[in-house]
Amino acid sequence: MTSTPHPRTSPVKGEGNRHLDPIMLAADPQPISLELDRTALLVVDMQNAFASPGGMLALAGIDVGPAHDVVANARLVCEAVRAADLPVIYLTIGYPADQSTAGGPDSPNPQKELALCLMRERPELRGKLLTFGTWDFQIVDALAPEPGDVVIVKSRYSGFHGTNLDSVLRSRGIRNLLMVGIASNVCVESTIRDAYFNEYWPIMIEDATMPAGPPEIHNATLYNVRTFFGWVTKAEDVATALRKTATARR
Repeated sequence: MTSTPHPRTSPVKGEGNRHLDPIMLAADPQPISLELDRTALLVVDMQNAFASPGGMLALAGIDVGPAHDVVANARLVCEAVRAADLPVIYLTIGYPADQSTAGGPDSPNPQKELALCLMRERPELRGKLLTFGTWDFQIVDALAPEPGDVVIVKSRYSGFHGTNLDSVLRSRGIRNLLMVGIASNVCVESTIRDAYFNEYWPIMIEDATMPAGPPEIHNATLYNVRTFFGWVTKAEDVATALRKTATARR
């Protein structure tokens, strides 16, 4: 898959901003010191499919009511990250109309991935869910990429699988990953696990993520992250820490 810089009129955010002072971020199980010149924000699958009424999750009977607050918190983080001049990288999941990247008969993906299952089971939805060019595939308006952001398209749950995310991060010297997105128990957790295996330091922002399922599923992911794979923090804690940095740089 490809990594596409969003059209921009200014330099890529995070480039040329070395020697920034570290911040101490409130987190669970303990505060974590972040070198800002080695930190980026990953926005995972904040698409209409997952966050909007009428999208894929809603059509599958999953409550997307919490997405309103999750998107608002994610926007708060995005604004703070941009103000601190750190990179914002979007991950989106989707397929071409011919589903050529979805996996063939030997792949479990078409048997488990929700959009593919719904489109197979409900003919009226064919070509409408997580398909390139559709409303369902689009990033929600409230979190639309800005000039200098990077958008990476994936065809599996993890942002690292089959993409050049690792190359994009390493080329910028990024080691710390702030993460917001949907679904916390699927694409967010899968990306966090792969980030950990690739020696990144993942920090999940718990109130800027939501599960594909009931709250206890989200809580299970939070347990896994803070116990085994990374750190957990909140949107306001990130925004407050980064605002101080942005103010100090003026």
